[in-house]
Amino acid sequence: MESRKPPEYILELSADRSNVRDVVKGVLHTIFFHRYFTPVHPQTHDVLDLTLPYVSEDDIDTLVESKSTALVRALDTASTQLSPQYNPKPGRGTIVVQFLERKRRKAGWFGAKGEEETVWETWIIEVTLTNASSEWEASRNRRMMEVSLQKAAMSIVTVVNRETAHIPPITTNETNPFPHQILVNPKNDGWGQKLGIF
Repeated sequence: MESRKPPEYILELSADRSNVRDVVKGVLHTIFFHRYFTPVHPQTHDVLDLTLPYVSEDDIDTLVESKSTALVRALDTASTQLSPQYNPKPGRGTIVVQFLERKRRKAGWFGAKGEEETVWETWIIEVTLTNASSEWEASRNRRMMEVSLQKAAMSIVTVVNRETAHIPPITTNETNPFPHQILVNPKNDGWGQKLGIF
């Protein structure tokens, strides 16, 4: 049986230093709102001029907050000095959300059984940090930021409504059947296709 590569979706965002954390958090919460398969109380959060869904679960909120902060720190470090542990391009960063499926591992040579986690969906968020030296540039950057955030939110909604065949069956009674992880500036292994929805 041939193993298929899980789908990867790329979102591009641009944000200025003062809004980058809120923009990234807004996109992460939007992804989790649509891919967190437990009952949530629907809530919203305003980011710039957009109202986005918000997952009010403590573990998700803490994870999103810590990873958004880590990305901001990485962007700050990359813009002041090039460091091999961060993305080599100043003012650019990547945050990756992966949803995992737990599978029972068959007994091997030594009879060891257990579980393994495999990725069934990946979201790659590429963030470009903008700056402005004039009022006109700041205004232009704000419009670009709003457009990129709106496009990302609409792309997420389009994908989650259209792409459902790859979602594994829920085979557990656990609160959250699919573990997840967020990576900040991981090594690029040739991420998937850019979302060309619009």
